[in-house]
Amino acid sequence: MRANRSIGAISMEKPRIKICGLTRPEDVQAAVDAGADAIGLVFYPPSPRYVALKTAAELARTVPPFVTIVGLFVNAAPEVVKETLAAVPIHMLQFHGDEDEVYCRQFARPYMKAARVKPRLDLVQYAVGFPSAQAILLDAFVEAYGGGGQVFDWTLIPPGLGKPIVLSGGLDAGNVGEAIVRVRPAAVDVSSGVEASKGIKDADKIRAFVTAVRAAGLMPTD
Repeated sequence: MRANRSIGAISMEKPRIKICGLTRPEDVQAAVDAGADAIGLVFYPPSPRYVALKTAAELARTVPPFVTIVGLFVNAAPEVVKETLAAVPIHMLQFHGDEDEVYCRQFARPYMKAARVKPRLDLVQYAVGFPSAQAILLDAFVEAYGGGGQVFDWTLIPPGLGKPIVLSGGLDAGNVGEAIVRVRPAAVDVSSGVEASKGIKDADKIRAFVTAVRAAGLMPTD
């Protein structure tokens, strides 16, 4: 998920890594030092990981070249997204709400669309509804937006989704290896699984997560 590479070009043997919900410069530095490909900034006010524009701009200035900055939004007014893009150098958008294709593509930025996975959700049809998306992010279904740190049933992911998969939902250093072997996602996305508390990352957990992803990415497919 580098800024100058499409998610569609990601090697399935070496999944990209996004550390999401960063709120402090030291956490951005920890993610970068560990080898994360992307960092996520949350622009959803109800979230404990929400960052205001001034803070987001300050965090973005600490991100080195070739690390992708992803902005996460949930049912935001278009004006809010545009204001954010004017203030923060965001490379990719992540839409986690009920946004449709027309909404998502209006901002002239690559984007990925989150699907809240549950039984009877047709993920193939869901992906068809977002032909301009760079990827589909799969997260657990909970009542609130976001996966709530919960793992969903990976067997609900159909083969041939038609889009690169960014796997999220309750991942941590202990289970991400199995997730990669079973799902073979283009990228993995973690937030609560590398935290000391909500919105506060743990550098050791970040390093352990990245190490586990790299190790799993070297495993042969069946």
